Amino acid sequence: KMAPVLEKQLPGAAGAGDNNNEEEEGHNLWTSILSEVSTTSSSKLPSGKNILLFGEDGSGKTALMAKLQGADQNKRGRGLEYLYLNVHDEDRDDLTRCNVWILDGDLYHKGLLKFAVSAQSLADCLAVFVADMSRPWTIMESLQKWASVLRDHLDKLKISPEDMREMEQKMVKAFQEYTEPEDATPSSPQRRAQTAGEDEAVVLPLGDNTLTHNLGIPVLIVCTKCDAVSVLEKEHDYREEHFDFIQSHIRQFCLQYGAGLIYTSVKEEKNMDLLYKYLVHKMYEFQFTTPALVVEKDAVFIPSGWDNEKKIGILHENLSTVRAEDPFEDFITKPPVRKLVHEKEINAEDEQVFLMKQQVNVRSGAANEGVLANFFNSLLSKKTGAPGSPGSPGSGAVGAGVQGSAKKTGQKPGLTDVQAELDRMTRKQDSMVSTNNTPAPTENEA
Repeated sequence: KMAPVLEKQLPGAAGAGDNNNEEEEGHNLWTSILSEVSTTSSSKLPSGKNILLFGEDGSGKTALMAKLQGADQNKRGRGLEYLYLNVHDEDRDDLTRCNVWILDGDLYHKGLLKFAVSAQSLADCLAVFVADMSRPWTIMESLQKWASVLRDHLDKLKISPEDMREMEQKMVKAFQEYTEPEDATPSSPQRRAQTAGEDEAVVLPLGDNTLTHNLGIPVLIVCTKCDAVSVLEKEHDYREEHFDFIQSHIRQFCLQYGAGLIYTSVKEEKNMDLLYKYLVHKMYEFQFTTPALVVEKDAVFIPSGWDNEKKIGILHENLSTVRAEDPFEDFITKPPVRKLVHEKEINAEDEQVFLMKQQVNVRSGAANEGVLANFFNSLLSKKTGAPGSPGSPGSGAVGAGVQGSAKKTGQKPGLTDVQAELDRMTRKQDSMVSTNNTPAPTENEA
């Protein structure tokens, strides 16, 4: 356990000023007694809290946490990365560190989770699953995968059924007791210290699909790279309904786990401050004043406990070419790799032009030259007997190539010109080969 190590690194207020001023010492003592009396919980921020971070390789896990940490370096780690966030309670002038464990995107490393979370520390953990908005077609499969990785690990911890039940009930209670910040009492940092009014006494039952996958710890889904929304619109023709459909599926997943949801962008510093505040609110019960945000499609925020099936249903009203219950991968498909070759296939050029080009491209010795010239000439002379009325409209360069040789018409007058050109080129090649004894440079070499 890391707590003892961390304690040494937290000088706190006491070591800051060894001042012999008796009056000041008396004042400090008095305020510390007052603060201890006024807060029901221990005045010290707990150490040993853990954020467990999961997501695909390249989804921006390390960048996300480095940004929250205030660090510039953005090195991608391997296996199991560790860093920490400094957490400062300004009211009590208390500082602690929150451990952050980032699991590698390769499932090979999942066994390393045992170093990040034990049966003893589980109650002090919060899980974050990262969804990469620059590759939206990976999102749902990725969320399911990492949730089951964590579930499998928790099952191995052999926590007593009683303890697990208690943790699960705590999650249900927190979800049910969520109130919009404007309704919360501003004076108290702890939400549970509210006086229960008539409305608050009634706790609504959970929806059918809510907390069906209760992990016993808080869960947060963080969508990274939400600046990619504009790229998806421009390059992959994503419309409003694509983003509504994606959000709908993520939010239904969130309901199952009782999770919060936040869309972020490290690049544009979008919702980063909000993410930090929400994390410390969930882990240290700091007061939190931001309500749900659902207007901007690239800056969504849904606190755990706010959402329900009916609210998600509002998104479905905007779906026109897809139904809400359609499989995610059927609508949010991986874009094909674009090939540029097919454009040439469409614009087939005239066979005569093609044959002439082939003649030009041949750079071998004079003997071969003569054989090829004869071959091309024979092809051309066969064409002279092609049936059809001269001067028909289908003789344009592209049309002629597409229609095929049998329908090519109006070509007779031009054939002798082509033949003369071929003869001239053959003579030119022969003379070049005999004088230089080296082939002429190809286009690539020139």
